[in-house]
Amino acid sequence: MGRTLENKQQIVEELKQLLGEAEMALVLDYKGLSIKEMSDLRGRLAANGICKVTKNTLMRRAIDGNDTWSDLDPLLTGTNAFVLIKGDVGGAVKAVQSFQKDSKKSELKGGLFEGRFLSQDDIKAIGDLPSKEVLMAQIAGSINAVATKLAVGVNEVPSGLARALKQHAESENS
Repeated sequence: MGRTLENKQQIVEELKQLLGEAEMALVLDYKGLSIKEMSDLRGRLAANGICKVTKNTLMRRAIDGNDTWSDLDPLLTGTNAFVLIKGDVGGAVKAVQSFQKDSKKSELKGGLFEGRFLSQDDIKAIGDLPSKEVLMAQIAGSINAVATKLAVGVNEVPSGLARALKQHAESENS
């Protein structure tokens, strides 16, 4: 039994809402994936994204007239799953890449990030970036190093002045 027009309209509205909240969309060819494997992918994305499987025609209707997502249209061929990501983009891309490595069945066709088309190489580069937590730790470490050097430098001024005064006093007494 096919979907009703009303049901299709609801799906399109849901897709529009999800796209409105998303920062990145990836198109994944899910041909050959089992329900268990799709559940695994959804589980890996739980914190940062959602994986939707829908007909390309419904996704076309959802992106129609939306300049941010209109460049997805060339990717809408074949059997697609749409990974819509908000929040930790790098973490979600890593989750998809990890899933692909484990399943060896799906192919990433491409995606969009903030209205910019991403090739497979672009997506791989995003996945290779350190996580948000690692970057924050690196920044904190750098700030701490600068603060330590500044504290040592500020502390050195009075010490240096005291040594200079002592040396001057000793030279006058001699």
